[in-house]
Amino acid sequence: MSVSPPRPKGPPLNALRAFEAAGRMGGFARAAEELGVTPGAISQHISTLEGWTGTLLFERRSQGVRLTKTGADLLPQFSAAFDELGHAVRALRATTPQPTLHLALLPSIAQLWLAPRLPRLRAALPGLKLSVSAVETPPNLDRELFDLSLFIRKPSHCAGETVICPDVIFPVCSPEIAAHLTTPDQLSSQVLLHDATWFGDWALWADHTGCFLSNIASGPQFSLYSLALEEARNGAGVLMGHRCLVQAALDAGDLVQPFRQIVPTGKALVLETAQSAKLSSEAQVAMQKLAEPCA
Repeated sequence: MSVSPPRPKGPPLNALRAFEAAGRMGGFARAAEELGVTPGAISQHISTLEGWTGTLLFERRSQGVRLTKTGADLLPQFSAAFDELGHAVRALRATTPQPTLHLALLPSIAQLWLAPRLPRLRAALPGLKLSVSAVETPPNLDRELFDLSLFIRKPSHCAGETVICPDVIFPVCSPEIAAHLTTPDQLSSQVLLHDATWFGDWALWADHTGCFLSNIASGPQFSLYSLALEEARNGAGVLMGHRCLVQAALDAGDLVQPFRQIVPTGKALVLETAQSAKLSSEAQVAMQKLAEPCA
């Protein structure tokens, strides 16, 4: 009778993924955001891994966590391994007979910038199977199964990145409100509309233009920029507009830019693809069409 002793088991794959993400991103909260779990789940995975090895991988401090020397020495190997796994999965998906072009965008960009360009994309790629995901943070394109991403963020000037346009901000409002505004200081008597993602926009614009606004922290706040934009159209107040998101409303006359002062945020509308991925012909055409100015 043969003897088959139990084989030693390795640590759970999710625990290894949690360690790599937390080490690469410098914290449990950011790793949790990337992996779509809670910080508590990341902490539990790390504890499981440390229990399996009997070695501390992170130092826990009141200000956050930091890799131990052992964790820092091991991290590059795991990062390279998960990068390779991502490449292999992407190659496997490319073998499907009817590929889908997967886009990840900030919700406001999907609603206000991409939507008017979809007819152009369909005309250039008839029969295109398109998947659009509205997400709050840019995905890791080397790991996640998105072909392209579009976000307003600081350009990193790396391969695979195309800057569509710089991000500049300025107040916008309905024509009726604009008729009563002659100087920026008069904004103190208006309702200021805020987007939760860019809550500091009003302070940034005021600081750069030298405008004092006594009501800068007041006014309704919206988690959807498109809803804040609709309220500005409805005359509910004045919104800090991002040019790439409000240009269509300005062109249509639904909104007005009452003052000439514009402020660059230091960010841009950035179109990105995975640096290490070979772009499909569909993705190449999509990048070209999305980078073109809107007619």
